[in-house]
Amino acid sequence: MSAAFLAGEAAGRAVPVVAGVLGAGGVAVAALPSRVRMRAELRRRWRTWALAAPLFLGAFFLGTAGAFALAAALGVVAVGEYARMAALPRGEQAVLAAAAVTLPALAWAAPSALDLRTAGVLLLAAAAVALFSSDTSTGFTRACRTAFGLLWIPVPLTGLVLLGDTAVAVGVAVAFGDVGAWCGGTALGRTGPLSRPLSPLSPNKTWAGVIGCAAATVAALASIGAFSPALWAAVLTGCVAGDLLESMVKREAGVKDAGTWLPGFGGLLDRIDSLLVALLATMVVTL
Repeated sequence: MSAAFLAGEAAGRAVPVVAGVLGAGGVAVAALPSRVRMRAELRRRWRTWALAAPLFLGAFFLGTAGAFALAAALGVVAVGEYARMAALPRGEQAVLAAAAVTLPALAWAAPSALDLRTAGVLLLAAAAVALFSSDTSTGFTRACRTAFGLLWIPVPLTGLVLLGDTAVAVGVAVAFGDVGAWCGGTALGRTGPLSRPLSPLSPNKTWAGVIGCAAATVAALASIGAFSPALWAAVLTGCVAGDLLESMVKREAGVKDAGTWLPGFGGLLDRIDSLLVALLATMVVTL
């Protein structure tokens, strides 16, 4: 049975689960009283979820071509946001954008080409612009930031193509995990030991949020018939580490969000930071 068919089947199983949760969430945010401080913010987030969910799941109904299109589109936007935060010149931005399209294309058309040869090409590409511009002051920093961007964004997004039906499960579980982390932090993370922050990089992320995320990701994977301990561990790792990783980048860049165009979230990277690490971790444990 083809990976494209399995991905479409997994998306079909996920549709009623996601639709049910979105419906319940829509009723909940609509019923919030005006005195709730985050009412407007939560409504914006729900509208973004309601638009993003069919786009994500719909791509997999189109098979590997749809998964490629999704990965490439996410990658081009995300590397643009990262390049601005990392203050990368146009040459490095072009390298990142090219990789954001080329790597998912290889995963679609020639997955066997994604090996050590590809890793070598990526390393050379990351350093090439700085090398040939003879940048003696910031060349090494530019090359390192470009290499990090390649590993952080285009490489994990190839998982949307390579993982097939598992990619659907990861995407849905990460989305549930983000909501679960917020609910857990709100309900359990105000006082006591669970209110301790995970890291100074993101003081609002607490151990209570991790508990909420863990419960939500289990529920998501089980509800679409994809639960396994290894996959759950990969998704939970992505949800926790992905957010902290982006917080580290944003803190050094001195910005609150990666962008301003995505209602309720900021930029695309603010929405997919956990997904990127979860996809990478899932490829490690499954491929």
